Amino acid sequence: MNQFLIGVLILAILNVPSLADNQYNTLRPKDTGQALVNPSMGWTLMFYSNIPTNYGSKLAPSDTVDDFPGLSVVYLRVPWAYVEPQEGRFNWAMLDTPAQRWIEKGKQVAFRITCSENWLKYATPEWVFKDGAKEVPYEFGKGPTPNGSIIDPNFGDPVFLKKLDDFLAAMGERYDGNPHVAFVDIGSFGLWGEGHTMMSSQVSPVRTQKIVKEHINLYLKHFHHTLLVLNDDVNGPQTPGAHLPLADYGLERGVTLRDDSILVQPPPNSWYHSELAQEFWPKLPVILEHEHYGSSKERGAWSGELLEKAVEDYHASYLSIHWWPHEFLEANRDTINKINLRLGYRLQLREIDWPKVVTIGKPFTVKSVWANAGVAPCYPGGFMTLTIKDDKGGIVAALADDTLDMRSLKVGPPNQAPETPHRSEFRAGLYAPTTLPGTYNLYVSVGYRDGTPRIALPLPNDDGNHRYKVGTITLK
Repeated sequence: MNQFLIGVLILAILNVPSLADNQYNTLRPKDTGQALVNPSMGWTLMFYSNIPTNYGSKLAPSDTVDDFPGLSVVYLRVPWAYVEPQEGRFNWAMLDTPAQRWIEKGKQVAFRITCSENWLKYATPEWVFKDGAKEVPYEFGKGPTPNGSIIDPNFGDPVFLKKLDDFLAAMGERYDGNPHVAFVDIGSFGLWGEGHTMMSSQVSPVRTQKIVKEHINLYLKHFHHTLLVLNDDVNGPQTPGAHLPLADYGLERGVTLRDDSILVQPPPNSWYHSELAQEFWPKLPVILEHEHYGSSKERGAWSGELLEKAVEDYHASYLSIHWWPHEFLEANRDTINKINLRLGYRLQLREIDWPKVVTIGKPFTVKSVWANAGVAPCYPGGFMTLTIKDDKGGIVAALADDTLDMRSLKVGPPNQAPETPHRSEFRAGLYAPTTLPGTYNLYVSVGYRDGTPRIALPLPNDDGNHRYKVGTITLK
């Protein structure tokens, strides 16, 4: 046997790198620890919540809370009466004005339009009742009474549902499929749009089942492309179970789950429906809203550790900022930083091996190892692309591999994300465009099948478009 072949066999047996290994670059990057702003995940700033002055009223028009790590969505929760004060005449500017402040920064917006508020007599517009919808007067915390100072609609009344249908048609025409809208809550049933009525008009559980399905169907009628969200309380605020009828009804139709009960009460009642969320998170992003921070602290319910645990238990993708945002950040920075390492998905490039030299137009192999260190799948999906650039930043080659969808990466407990090895084959400069020999910079990204980056990665050396430099490559 040839002495060279014997040497190669000995090296293989001893697991010593052969000469061929010296022809490859290997990089094992470390997670930078930075907060990531990505589609279908992040912190949601409650700009309007309960009353319109909570919690965006102290923010200057130029203040989009850019210092809050991981903030991706501005959340607008307002009564229907404020958006359609006269039938067919809409106050969209109340929504669009704050939305545009964040959209201009590359963020998104989410909506909840409510029909019942304990601080406002007519959360449902008064003209709806003047047109014949049945009203239910009540006293907050006591229930229906003929002399009640606050008005709920009869949520299943045909006139009310027709007017709601018309409103949702207008809202859907304006916002459905808008790429700047992250999600829309089905907020038309129950006090504060949370799906419960025990402190207001006290709709029976049997009627709730029927009426909520009607409301879900109305939203589905007008929102075909935007994620819809159902509050867990429609099933009963404290009703346990992994399967509850209205939750199942929504899930079957692609409606996801939110839970507004987080840290409202002290332990052991810090939340009630993490079990219910287990049917949702493998398919759809789960949304959590914690109690108003100040109120939670006052009643001894607040705990940063428990908020972190809620993210883990629910496999949450979105989490509210339910207080004055700068004050909340200052008081909870350590908790926020820890949550940002787990909230939603976090795609990690654990290793990448690529040839030092490749021949123009000839195939070459790249090996990579990927992991999702978050609590939830990468719902938008994404594919690895290698981009070769010259020293002026010009793109010499965009090499996309659509054989591994990052949506398929499994999640695990903290620091235990499963790794997925992958092998890609590329060719640069086959036929065209003109590709000159030379040594170039090599970048990795995750995004669309065509090579357009979309997903922020916890890697250094971002080119400003979510492409990350990993080294150099020589074309010959």
